[in-house]
Amino acid sequence: MITTIIFDIGNVLADFTWREHFAGFGYSEEMVERIARATVYTPGWNEYDRGVLTIEQIMQEFVEADPEIEADIRRVMDNVKTIVRRNDYAIPWIQDLKSKGYRVLYLSNFSEKAETECAYALDFIPYMDGGILSYKEKLIKPMPEIYELLIRRYALVPQECVFLDDTQVNLDGAQKFGIHTILFQNKEQAMEELRKLGVDVQQKE
Repeated sequence: MITTIIFDIGNVLADFTWREHFAGFGYSEEMVERIARATVYTPGWNEYDRGVLTIEQIMQEFVEADPEIEADIRRVMDNVKTIVRRNDYAIPWIQDLKSKGYRVLYLSNFSEKAETECAYALDFIPYMDGGILSYKEKLIKPMPEIYELLIRRYALVPQECVFLDDTQVNLDGAQKFGIHTILFQNKEQAMEELRKLGVDVQQKE
């Protein structure tokens, strides 16, 4: 029996809209991809998520990745306040699950800058029963320690939990601890997968 629903945040409850953010500066699709390769696709971005490096520290790595577009990199990274957008369904979904007696947690590789500058996009967090943002613990999915911490902190029974994430490697990490997992594609698909696990969710409209 499932008693706890664990959500990733990025691209599940909130969209990490870096592509739209970069394109909003008028860059071509090719340039958007080039900037992404120098920034969000780099190992430094994960270190930023973990809170190990500040934006000032990883900026050097970004620029070194593609020095020819340094001005463009600095331009998009100095204006990241709109890079995260809350999905409209997040709060109603959380409220519905909690009204049916489920505990709702989050486990996310979410950065400090995004949390502080995009607070409007994360206003669903107070509705939840707790969770872990990776930068606060200096851990990041899929490191085993982050799942162990979540289980210990909230006294979870792994077999009674289901974790929704949009990245398979993160789900693989959770599965090693006996947690049920759903590879998130969209809410409708996730709801169907939850039903298969016996979770009492809203019926199809």
